[in-house]
Amino acid sequence: MCFSAGASFISGAIISSVGVACIAKVKKPTQVVFAIIPLLFGVQQITEGVVWLALPSPDLEILQKFATYAFLLFAQIIWPTIIPLSVLNMEENQKRKKPLKILLFTGMAVSLYFTFCLLFFNVYPQIKSYHIIYATDFPQALKHVVFSFYLIATITPFFISSNRRMYYFGSLMFLSCAVTAIVYFEHLTSVWCFFAALLSVTILFILRSTNKKLKLE
Repeated sequence: MCFSAGASFISGAIISSVGVACIAKVKKPTQVVFAIIPLLFGVQQITEGVVWLALPSPDLEILQKFATYAFLLFAQIIWPTIIPLSVLNMEENQKRKKPLKILLFTGMAVSLYFTFCLLFFNVYPQIKSYHIIYATDFPQALKHVVFSFYLIATITPFFISSNRRMYYFGSLMFLSCAVTAIVYFEHLTSVWCFFAALLSVTILFILRSTNKKLKLE
């Protein structure tokens, strides 16, 4: 999250509370994974708040490393898999399930790649221009290819879904990514996760609308 530790903690707390509300709205088991997304985003923002606090203090190096890897666990490993999985679980159209399964496997491959990188390469978080940069020594040759597959796995599922409300969420995600890439490219991991966390609040409205439709049916 940009700006400060306080902003990360406050946004994390608010988004987590929305996540709890989303879980309370679950009416079908297939909605569970989708409903927990805001809660996970909230926890992710809180971990970055810890990174903010620990980075300036050499005595907190162990805490800083733990929080850094916890944040990247969400950003690089959890999201590429859980997002297509959540949309797939809620999809009832069998024809649309097939491409969603392909996107799920794509996301899983991205998650495995980043798991390997986090295990065998280094991460160097640093505060610069009121943002956190997560510099790494991951293989540069695959950087743009992996990022492309990451975007495909985390944004495309919303446009394949037969639930029209998903389109709006996907459009907002794409727009936030484009703005972040243009304005905050150097801080992409941190800033886009913040925007995505804020946008995850719309999941509550998607669940409400979906459940109203189910009730009418």
